[in-house]
This record gives sequence, C-alpha cells and structure tokens, in this order.
Amino acid sequence: MAQAIVQEDTIAAIATAVGEASVAIVRVSGKGARAVGEGLVRSKRGRPVKLEARGMRYGQVVDPKTGEVIDEAIILWMPGPHSYTGEDVLELQVHGGSYAVEAVLAACLDAGARLAEPGEFTKRAFLNGRMDLSQAEAVIDLIRAKTSFAGKLAERQVRGRFGDAVRALRRRLIELEAHVEVTIDYPEHDVEDVACDHVVRVCDDMMQDVDRLIRSAELGRVLRDGIATAIVGRPNVGKSSLLNALLERDRAIVTDLPGTTRDVLEEYINLRGIPLRLIDTAGIRETDDVVERIGVARSRASMQDAELVLWVVDASEPPTPEDEVIARESAQARRIVVLNKVDRGLHPEALRLVDEMAPGRIVRVSAREGTGLDALRDAMVQTIQRDLAVDLDVSYMANQRQRRLLEEAKDDLRTARDAAAAGATLDLVAVALQSAYEKLGETIGEEAGEDLLNEIFSRFCLGK
Repeated sequence: MAQAIVQEDTIAAIATAVGEASVAIVRVSGKGARAVGEGLVRSKRGRPVKLEARGMRYGQVVDPKTGEVIDEAIILWMPGPHSYTGEDVLELQVHGGSYAVEAVLAACLDAGARLAEPGEFTKRAFLNGRMDLSQAEAVIDLIRAKTSFAGKLAERQVRGRFGDAVRALRRRLIELEAHVEVTIDYPEHDVEDVACDHVVRVCDDMMQDVDRLIRSAELGRVLRDGIATAIVGRPNVGKSSLLNALLERDRAIVTDLPGTTRDVLEEYINLRGIPLRLIDTAGIRETDDVVERIGVARSRASMQDAELVLWVVDASEPPTPEDEVIARESAQARRIVVLNKVDRGLHPEALRLVDEMAPGRIVRVSAREGTGLDALRDAMVQTIQRDLAVDLDVSYMANQRQRRLLEEAKDDLRTARDAAAAGATLDLVAVALQSAYEKLGETIGEEAGEDLLNEIFSRFCLGK
C-alpha cells in the first residue's frame, strides 16, 4: 500500500546545492512529470516545447499562473523505466541563485507536483528495483566522500559490489538449506551424518566470507567519519608546526611563546586515501591562567578520546616533568612518538626518556624543515592498518546497520554449524540457516520494512 501511494505522487525538489552558481537543477519525478514540463516550458516564441526521450532542449520556464517568464532552461526528459528513479523524470537546468531556482521549483509545485521528502528520489529508485538497499545507502556515502579512495569505494558500492557479495552468500545458503531439507524429508536414505559434515564445512567457509564483509565496516566507518588523531605534547615542542606541515598550509599560529594554542583546532587531511581528523591541542602543563587551564583540560580529553595519538617531543632539549606526565597519560593510547626539531640536534636525555617510557613507534622529524614527514605518514598508515584493523584492500564497505545484521547472520551460521557438529536434529540446523538467510537479505533490503526505509532515506538531502 505504501509503495503504491509513493509512486502515485509526482515529486519535485532542487537537486543541486543552495547558493550562487552558474547552473542549478530542479528535478521532477512521477507519472505527472511530463504534464509538469508541458505546463511550464515554452520556446522563445511562446510555443510548447516537445519533450524528446533522453534528449535536451532549450526553452523558457513560465509561471503557470501568470504566464510570465521565470528563467531560461535546458530541459532534459527521461521517460521511465530508464531513469534514475525508474519513473518519468524531468530535469530543468536553470541559472543558479536563490530567486531563479526557488521560483522554478514553486512553478513545478503549482503545476501539480509536491515537494519531495529527503531521499525520496533514491527511495523510489529502490522501490522500483533500480538498486538494492546497499546501493541506495552508498549514494549518500558517495556524496559525502572525503577522499578519492572513499569515493571509489562508494562508487563500487553504488554499482552493487556489496550486494553482489551478499547475494552470492544467499545463493550458497539456499543450496545448503535444500541439502538439509532433502535429508529431513528422506530419512530412509540414512545420510544424516554426511549432511551434518557438509553443513559444518560450508558454514565454516561462509563464516569467513561474512567476516570479510564485517571487517569492511571498520573501513567504512573510518572513511565516513575520519580517524580522530590528537597531536599532544608540552608547550613549544612544535605541535602546531607539525599540524601545518601535515596540512601543507599554515592553519595554526606558530610562535616561540609557550601557551600560544589555548584551544583545540581540528582539520581533516587525506592520508593516502584515509581521512584523518587532526586535533591540535593546547600544550599540557600546570598553569595559573584560567583560559589556558581550560585548554589543557580539553587537550587531555582529546588525548583520551582519540583513536591515534601523536606525542610530540622536542628532541633537541632535555625532557621536562611535563614530558614524563604526558608519557604516562598517553601510555594506554594508540601512540606514535614524534621526535621533533631533529634539525637542531638530538639531546641524549630526550632519547632516554622515549626509550624508557615510550617504546614502540618512534619517528624523527623536523616540522619546520619538512624532513621525516613521509616516514611519519608511513607509521600512521601502518598503525591504522595494524591496530585499528582497517583493511585497505577490500572493494566494498559495509555500514553500521549492515554490520549488525552481518554479525547476527554469522551467529546464526555458527549456531547451525555447532548444531550439526553436535549431531543435533537437522530441523534445528534448518531454522538457523533460514534465519541467516533472512538477516543477509535485510542488509540489501530484501527483508526491509517501511519504518527502516523511512529512517534510512531521511538522512539524505532534498533532491536526492
């Protein structure tokens, strides 16, 4: 019922970002899209413009109430089912800017369309079978991609890589279920032990495949949110200089005065395809300055919450009590020690502190001279891959909703496998296999309810 109601309506929305631009697009989709276009578009001489399938025409958009010209437009007509939504789609390319695009949208609404809900165009594409749910969710990942690597993975997801992997698993489950059902229906053949052994082998193999899909969710989270990376240290060790060097531009103020940074600064960088949220913190020390004390407290909080900590030490000076405090406070963090200012020489006491209190990944750099930065980037990538278990070699990325369902499907497969190994009745095995099949189906929308669809597509912007 809900699907029929959605598809009966003709919807319209602005499909491009709001603001001044050379071109903006108003998109219309539904059974009445052609009528909307024919009611709004005229030639320069005021005659109706004939819409040609998958063709572009030049015309003028007129107000359906007054007949006054609103703007010039390029009109693109795409009759269904060969369109983004699978329905008749009209796109009006008009001049960017608040007045023109808003006036054209208002004219479309006056001509019989209604304002689209967030994500409704993509929701219709899903309901009309143009894409599965994992592809639809990947659209928003593609829009929000922060790096080229994230964009490429999202584009592969839109093309169905994740869905293909899930459907392959479901086909194997159907085959396994059929094998089990045959054994249940024909017990006289006395092959139950053989069937149980087969279930164990296939479930073990399938759990490994599901694990690969689950691991891709961590990469997906990283590419969507970025890795929170705190740059910490006492004042004047070069934290802000390191931030600027990694950004390759001057973002933070750098002076020789201690306490210059009073608050945290955040910037994203693209680290070989991985987005990192760099957090430049105030120098950690005891201070009577009220404002600086707040900054120090925020620095400590950032260090505790960060997924990766870059502890910056001045390699040219003997360590201070603050260095030792930071060494202890960051001991449990996923940490890389950055020996900075190596261009000024290496003080043996600084090296001793690091060796004694922070064994592990140590990189020598000069943020001012730009030396050692590639080695630091290498260490960061290696730490991310090793300690955060981010697999950069996958061709898809699950989201958290899909991850939860995949973990439940894996639990079902384990239940089926353990039941078969223990010689339990095959009826129990069949129930667990069917549950795994349904959970996998939910990841790509085969078993999705209306409430779930509404929640997912509400995250989209208008016009998509």
